[in-house]
Amino acid sequence: MRDKNVCETIKSNITNGFFDIADWNVLQGFVFENVKGLLRKSFSSYFNYILLQLSHPEVAINGDMEWTEHLRLLEEYHTSGTHSGLEYNVVFRLVNAADYGVPQIRQRVVIVGFRSDLNFSWSFPVPTHTKEALLYAKYGDGSYWEEHGISKKLRPPIPSAAQKTAGQLTLPVLNSERWQTVRDAINGLPDPEDESASAYANHEYRGGARTYSGHSGSALDEPSKAIKAGAHGVPGGENMMILDNGKLRYYTVRESARIQTFPDNYHFSGSWTESMRQIGNAVPVKLACLIGDSIVKQFENQLCLVNNFRPTISCTALF
Repeated sequence: MRDKNVCETIKSNITNGFFDIADWNVLQGFVFENVKGLLRKSFSSYFNYILLQLSHPEVAINGDMEWTEHLRLLEEYHTSGTHSGLEYNVVFRLVNAADYGVPQIRQRVVIVGFRSDLNFSWSFPVPTHTKEALLYAKYGDGSYWEEHGISKKLRPPIPSAAQKTAGQLTLPVLNSERWQTVRDAINGLPDPEDESASAYANHEYRGGARTYSGHSGSALDEPSKAIKAGAHGVPGGENMMILDNGKLRYYTVRESARIQTFPDNYHFSGSWTESMRQIGNAVPVKLACLIGDSIVKQFENQLCLVNNFRPTISCTALF
């Protein structure tokens, strides 16, 4: 996608849409999630524009003003040191969902802001899962293979790229949980071509999977590649896995939902393509809950006594 198109997409989907509906009189905080492309060097000016808009919402765009002119006004206001109006403290981070227990390499930019008069001190949750711990579970103590009942003769050799790292790993150094894999995610689900698959909603087989250049499917014993939606349906060669026998197969909707950490009682309506679009556009549930719960706790800790604030949203029960 060209940078100009990215700009227009972000402009319409994030800032303009948000500013149309936001009630700044009551809004105490916000969270945004979007693609890694926001951090491209060629996109840096517009990303800075997004952050400044969110920091100073009262410095509004006027009429047909170009975003570059609005950026200039925001920069002047931001550096003036005389901020008498509404202001938000905004932070962002590039996060990998795999580092938070999601069985998927999914890098996304998350932007969080709090109204400055709340005097919050908040930071992103510390990652809980690591690639190194997965390497150790596979090639250190072998616990990963034992957990999945895979005999020693069927276990793959240590990849050459991981030999040096695996040899240096020890449990005390890791001090984290391991990355989750595709095999972890789909554990317990029957083969979608088996009759027993009908007991699981959205778990229907879809044929026709094949490789394309640069699109070869996800390995069972690694986190999945990012589940993708596609503007006009699932792109060719995406959302597939490589089975133990080396064959390729598309993920079922239920398998994709598990990789995005949706609970099994969450049902998707519509065709495979439409369901995959919904799943691919979603924020992984577990990641959203971890960040969301940390924000709720921030409000609980600092606002309960002042404003009798009692947040009621929590995702902890899902996991």
